[in-house]
Amino acid sequence: MMKRKHVLIAIVVLLSVVAVSSGFLLRKFESDKFKIYFDEKLIEGKKQYLSEPIEDYSKYNRPNIILILADDLGQTDISLYGNTKINTPNIDRLGREGATFTEGYISSPVCSPSRAGLLTGRYQQRFGHEFQPNHRYLKNMLEYFGFRMLPRFKPLSPIKTKEVPEVEERLRQGLPPSEITMAELLKKYGYTCGITGKWHLGAADFALPCNRGFDYQYGFYEAFTMYAEKKDTAITHTPVRTDYMDMHQWKTAEGRTGNCAILRNCCERMEENKYLTDVLTNEAIAFMERSKDKPFFLYLPYNAPHSPLQAPNSYYEQFKHIADPVKRTYAAMIKKLDDEVGRVMKYVESNGLAENTLIVFLSDNGGAVYNGTTDNAPYRGGKLTNFEGGLRVPFLMNWKGKIAPNTVVHHPVISFDVFATITAYMGIELPADRTFDGANLLPHLTAKTSEPPHEKLLWRSEFNKAIRKDEWKLMLNEYDGTQLLYHMPTDSTERINVAAKHPELVKQLTNEINQWETELVAPLWPRVVNYVYKDEGGKNTFAF
Repeated sequence: MMKRKHVLIAIVVLLSVVAVSSGFLLRKFESDKFKIYFDEKLIEGKKQYLSEPIEDYSKYNRPNIILILADDLGQTDISLYGNTKINTPNIDRLGREGATFTEGYISSPVCSPSRAGLLTGRYQQRFGHEFQPNHRYLKNMLEYFGFRMLPRFKPLSPIKTKEVPEVEERLRQGLPPSEITMAELLKKYGYTCGITGKWHLGAADFALPCNRGFDYQYGFYEAFTMYAEKKDTAITHTPVRTDYMDMHQWKTAEGRTGNCAILRNCCERMEENKYLTDVLTNEAIAFMERSKDKPFFLYLPYNAPHSPLQAPNSYYEQFKHIADPVKRTYAAMIKKLDDEVGRVMKYVESNGLAENTLIVFLSDNGGAVYNGTTDNAPYRGGKLTNFEGGLRVPFLMNWKGKIAPNTVVHHPVISFDVFATITAYMGIELPADRTFDGANLLPHLTAKTSEPPHEKLLWRSEFNKAIRKDEWKLMLNEYDGTQLLYHMPTDSTERINVAAKHPELVKQLTNEINQWETELVAPLWPRVVNYVYKDEGGKNTFAF
């Protein structure tokens, strides 16, 4: 009898432990503390500014503007910047017949925040668009432990938390309605504005491109979608089975549903059976053809060469000298992208538009090292990191008759300088209720000045911060206390950390980051994971 009693007690204790553990592991993380509040004062200021009528358009310079944005294309992925395995003559020609920026930066090493900065002319941290919009957060502690322990999720590491946004708030993540996009501004000045490609700035009504100044839209809202159906035998399909993010993208994008769907004018779903990079060019050219009789702004954010890795067989066959199928498919996608850029240029030239059209080409961030497509050599790191491989991108401007061929600018410039250059040339007076951060690059392109466009450039993604000032770049990681200081003229590949030798300089630059942060707002939504970057040979590990 006593033995049976002890057994019953043990069972009760075990069940109690299981119950308590289950309650702990399965308790939902959702919390109402992540309500998104937009700046109502700036919303009203924007409304008033955009509603003020322009009585005489002839007072303003109004060139056509084509902004071409590649996706995850590293600076050294094209031949103009030294790549010897991939020849990109069309993209190269933009720089050779115009301007090449050797130290062209993006405002974030990841897609959505960098696009927010590019299209608004402002540090995206000024309005809370600091992280990628996320529709999927960890549900409970069980998912956290599973994510943390399973090797298949590396190099991602989940952030330990007990609170995440509710579903309703996740759906509101996107470019805040307070912000004036390049399209909204140009539309005020009589432009016809079109986007053909990847949006990735939110899918809530207030964030849709059709509600942010674009008269025509063709493309998708998500960070990725399929270039072609998986069953298409004319396409080489190359999943990266060792990379969790890649496998997630193949699964999510299959069928092109939800935010991966191809849409026209933000409402009509399109069923495409052609390779998407071709289609985006077709749509871009059709938009220009309809709009060429008055000023137009074409935003052409290709999703190439972002994964999933899919390339036409005819392009894949051009790279037999690359043994690795991942790198080979990536190269083929870049080659295809180059040909499509060539088609856009050919249209502009053959229709007599070149002398009245500014063409800008850049990438939203550096190449994605984590999936094996590229290494951004000689630069360190890649997408998601504040090393040069993540922030330094191909940056080209072409304008026949305005920018002399073979112009090279060695000073650091940044993506939102595009906004500043356009508005300065046009003679636009920007609203005074907000800070714009870009520099007009035209004086530097026409040799009217030799001074640097910027005193300093800054980056922040929560605990990761960086500053580039004069000859120095400081990176701070407040998560683990790392301080990395590099002398850029002699060490642009960031191999020699001299922070210990220059403590006063580290302190000074840290103070400048802190001062800048007083002008910023808190992120409107939280991040999901950390990216753990391992250096060559795995000797050093950095969390981003």
